[in-house]
Amino acid sequence: MIAYVSRLDGTAPGFDALADRQGPSVWSLDTTLDVVGGLRVADAAATLDAAERERAGRLLRPGDRHRYLASHLGLRVLLGGVLGVAPEEVELVREDCRCCGEPHGRPAVAGDGVQFSLSHSGDIAYLAVADEPVGVDVEKVPSPAAVADVLPTLHPAETAELRALADAGRPPALARLGARKEAYLKATGAGLAFGVDEPYVGSAPAPAPLPGWSLADLPAPAGYAAAVAVRERD
Repeated sequence: MIAYVSRLDGTAPGFDALADRQGPSVWSLDTTLDVVGGLRVADAAATLDAAERERAGRLLRPGDRHRYLASHLGLRVLLGGVLGVAPEEVELVREDCRCCGEPHGRPAVAGDGVQFSLSHSGDIAYLAVADEPVGVDVEKVPSPAAVADVLPTLHPAETAELRALADAGRPPALARLGARKEAYLKATGAGLAFGVDEPYVGSAPAPAPLPGWSLADLPAPAGYAAAVAVRERD
């Protein structure tokens, strides 16, 4: 899989990249923008659904609330373009949780085969749309202290790889590894509920192969790492 990243900004996007849908379409977004895909973040209440507005309202810091609203406006703009409907007409639901069976699992579009994933870190969001289950993740490069905390929770081979690196090389390698692993876990619907030791994705410049899945690193701004995973077609 060769993964490209388009940029979603303040203008309404063209959907040439989404028309083929032979693989995942991935977009990046600066979530500090005041206008996303032609929609004002300040007017998000007219586009988002009640659940999204309620989640945004629980965010106490204005900056966090703005980033949430911007990323969800961007998601609706892209899904609306794929489905041929207005952004506010996209109906989002939750799949059943893989742990307990309750309907608070992976977000999904009601009644349509289109799949999507959304991730944000700092002021950056990544959004992926595909025909098959897809996961996208973006990670800020962690501090050395955070690396030390996470090392014991990884696959033993990944822990060994990171410990073999010089101190300065561990944070970017962990960000790369973490983005790969979370992209895959989002795509499967497992999330972080079962831990992060499996599967093995590796910290080398190229991700380890995962049977039945395509996993690829994505271009990312300095200080970040990003990846996308999509289920291979039968």
